Amino acid sequence: MDLGLSEEQEMIKTTARDFLEKECPKSLVRDMEEDDKGYSPELWKKMADQQWMGMVIPEQYGGQGFSFLDLAVLIEEHGRALVPGPFFSTAVLCGMPLAEFGTEAQKKEHLPKIANGNEIWVYAQTEPSATWEASGVELKAAAQGDGFVLNGTKLFISYAHVADYLLVAARTKDGGKPEEGITLLCVDAKAPGIAYEGLKTIASDHQSEITFKDVKVSKDSVLGEVDGGWAIIQKIGEWGATGKCAEMVGGAQLVLEMSVEYAKQRVQFGRPIGSFQAIQHHCANMVTDVDGSRYIAYEAIWRVSEGLDASKEVSMAKAWVSDAYRRICALGHQIHGGIGFTKEHDMQLYFRRAKAAELAFGDGDYHRELVAQHLGI
Repeated sequence: MDLGLSEEQEMIKTTARDFLEKECPKSLVRDMEEDDKGYSPELWKKMADQQWMGMVIPEQYGGQGFSFLDLAVLIEEHGRALVPGPFFSTAVLCGMPLAEFGTEAQKKEHLPKIANGNEIWVYAQTEPSATWEASGVELKAAAQGDGFVLNGTKLFISYAHVADYLLVAARTKDGGKPEEGITLLCVDAKAPGIAYEGLKTIASDHQSEITFKDVKVSKDSVLGEVDGGWAIIQKIGEWGATGKCAEMVGGAQLVLEMSVEYAKQRVQFGRPIGSFQAIQHHCANMVTDVDGSRYIAYEAIWRVSEGLDASKEVSMAKAWVSDAYRRICALGHQIHGGIGFTKEHDMQLYFRRAKAAELAFGDGDYHRELVAQHLGI
């Protein structure tokens, strides 16, 4: 059983790490937490020049035609570097659904612009109920003329304030099961009637509350079928959850490396703290969690990339990696001691991102419930 990366994937990994170490230092990460936009247009342009936004977009639409597994290798490096900005939402949560479920007109209009970095897309599913289940989609899209009128609220939407387009989950029909009557709509982010209010979060990831008041969209904006959006949302959930797993693995790997290096260098009582058994066991537990997270995450990513049934594996991975990344960061803080809790140290950056990633697309408890359902209990 070959668990290694291919030669091409190793090249993606090496190239991305070299690029991000140079172009995305921690000073930029910190600056973007305080920046109104939350991302660097200059870095965004350089990433587009690397053809990252179009990595999984088919070649006929200006992309490179790589697989989701290849993209996950890149996303892992993004997690290691804590890349700020709307890359994940644009490339994964919106670009991939457009490529797979969009009409030919939608693909021709938007995919080349996503691939070259000229359009930022943001996925808007969650609402004040804060659930990822179908029952949480309450924003109304009432049929009117040759389109729809949107009224309602979306909450916890990262980088919505800088988006060109929103991919919005809306309810177009009431009654029946919650999964019925949901439609995905491509909405101009600057359309009349849309208002944004920034939210302060632990991760400083520039989330917004989006209010829709009598926002008009045409029927051409529908992604997939009217009232048939839940199946696409489930697919987006698989891409999103496993992509977040790859991102968390990247961050966890860096926290491990940073902590082991500190344990070797920090001297207390006349010897490096790494010589003490308690610290050694912390490091051993961290590397066990990192490697376990990588293997369970990439099994799910591979199944999703190959188009296999992966719902159980996705939930297993998200449940495990969400908890493991938090454990790894907690042990990293134990090893670093007080210095790790200061704003000047990088540990707190990873700890805060770990908490945000844990909640994205469902936390451990949410996914353990889904795994239990797969077991028939």
